[in-house]
Amino acid sequence: MSRTAGDTRPFAPFEWMLALRYLRPRRQQGFISVLALFSFLGILLGVFTLITVMAVMNGFRKELFAKIMGLNGHVIVNMVGGDFEGYDAVAKQLAAVAGVKTAFPLIEGQAMASTPALALAGFVRGVREDGLKALSLVSGNVRFGTLDGFDGQDGVAIGTRLANALRVSVGDRVTLVSPRGATTPFGTAPRIKPYKVAAIFELGMSEYDRTMIFMPLAEAQRYFSKGDTVDVLEVLVEDPERVSEQVALMKQLGIPNLHFSDWRQRNESFFTVLEVERNMMFIILSVIVVVAAFNIISGLIMLVKDKGREIGILRTMGATQGAIMRVFLITGASIGVVGTLAGALLGVLFCVRIDEIRKFVAWLTNTNLFNPEIYYLTQLPADINMQTTGVIVGMALVLSVLATLYPSWRASRLDPVDALRYE
Repeated sequence: MSRTAGDTRPFAPFEWMLALRYLRPRRQQGFISVLALFSFLGILLGVFTLITVMAVMNGFRKELFAKIMGLNGHVIVNMVGGDFEGYDAVAKQLAAVAGVKTAFPLIEGQAMASTPALALAGFVRGVREDGLKALSLVSGNVRFGTLDGFDGQDGVAIGTRLANALRVSVGDRVTLVSPRGATTPFGTAPRIKPYKVAAIFELGMSEYDRTMIFMPLAEAQRYFSKGDTVDVLEVLVEDPERVSEQVALMKQLGIPNLHFSDWRQRNESFFTVLEVERNMMFIILSVIVVVAAFNIISGLIMLVKDKGREIGILRTMGATQGAIMRVFLITGASIGVVGTLAGALLGVLFCVRIDEIRKFVAWLTNTNLFNPEIYYLTQLPADINMQTTGVIVGMALVLSVLATLYPSWRASRLDPVDALRYE
């Protein structure tokens, strides 16, 4: 007994053949091909845009997190109700906690950095050499000079932008002016002292490179009249994402009058805003994919209407309703699948070379597309998260398939008698 169309297994070669032929309409069906092209481009651009924007948002978060965590401790420890004395003993106890890399004392203050060329406000941090080298963002980005022997030298480390603005290099002197100096019968006199530039670093974050000044701890204690006290202890942990576990262990030590503040508490609003922006951008840009899915629906409905005679002939030859439905499902889904994969590939390639593309466009248009003074970073970041990319590709594929269901069902329900009555 010969095998008929009605006995053909699902997604048989003849169904694929018909579907692919419908994707290549003849000259008189040009409008349908235009709709298919727009549907393909809509899916491609939607996926490309989503992947690119999400990668840039992830890149911003990752870079800002690295800059903030690379310069600041994961946990800040304050002494409540008095001066922070005996800090070395406390730091040694905290550093012994499981999961803690190091703990070091710190003094913070504001001063004006001055040279004959200019005077700018700076943020001074007094820290020992081992603590400064523990901050990998600083120790790993020294461009000129060295941090070796930092404790024993009468010098400071400053950022590249501050050095450029003050027009100084390693070995030159910068005068620091603090409004809180010695108390005299005539009031408080500002403290003025020149320091040699021992090192120049570039952190890649314009705000830090323009304001940050590192000073040896002992000199900072003298300059800010701190005596043998410090402001805080900074603690670095091995896994910043699990910092709450180390904070709980440090509290269990029972050291009185200590207050612990981790990086999440200090930057909660900042990272929350980034996450809200990321989610809203994803929702808004997903509309592009939805619109492209509607284009697939309208294109398939017109294709079904145009192919009514062929559908009627196929039904009279023994093709089942399921076979007809699968033919148009393959036709519509092929547009979505190919558009999704092309958009994903284009988006990944774009993100890999995004900073080179940004530089080329800036050169071509003679404009500054990514001003570090506004965006705080010196280059445009992009971090391709495989989970996020997978969600975008999966969403586009699901929408593409769902968009084909109704037109395909309508094609399968077409009565062959009605389809051939006026042919």
